[in-house]
Amino acid sequence: MTESFEQIAGYVDHLFAYGPGLVYFAIFVACFIENIFPPFPGDTFIFVGGALVALDRLDLTWLVILINAGGMMSVMLLYYFGRRHGREYFLRKDYRYFSADDVRRISEKLDRHGAWVLMFSRFVVGVRTALALSAGIGNYSASKTFSYSLISYVVFTSLLMYVAITLVNNVELISSYVQAYNWIVWPTLILLVIVYIIRRYRKLKAKREARQ
Repeated sequence: MTESFEQIAGYVDHLFAYGPGLVYFAIFVACFIENIFPPFPGDTFIFVGGALVALDRLDLTWLVILINAGGMMSVMLLYYFGRRHGREYFLRKDYRYFSADDVRRISEKLDRHGAWVLMFSRFVVGVRTALALSAGIGNYSASKTFSYSLISYVVFTSLLMYVAITLVNNVELISSYVQAYNWIVWPTLILLVIVYIIRRYRKLKAKREARQ
């Protein structure tokens, strides 16, 4: 992660030769595509942006607006894609591992816990993409999806920017935190997916045996 931080920092610094507008645009695009192509290192761009704010090379207000705008645009794009193309598709196909019943259960769970799930979505790497799609497939309210996701993005971005600005002279320390975060989160997510698949397989196997 240290190498990627230094590479991105060097890349962004090079863009200043063309003016700060291009730097703002690069960070905006990075925050947009991190949800479309996970695990793109969008958080690292935010770190770099915070460091540049601390060095008085970027404006904090504009940067926060663009970071959240980029992230929210991709969230809602995924949401509407899931709602328009995913819901009826999965209901119609009724796949074994993502059946029509699963779609209905997603809707029910989002109705009960959608607010809390979406407000914490930005804090978990990779999950926010699946949550945005699931909210669309589950036919969850668009306005609630936007509002709760925005709260999550604003809080997360504010915390990340605060850390970056405070520790601007301690790049190695910042990088070690991010590296530790990724080492903990990704294995946990993979394990949860494996557990889910195993549980689904056992349930389906039990149903088949019960029918025989």
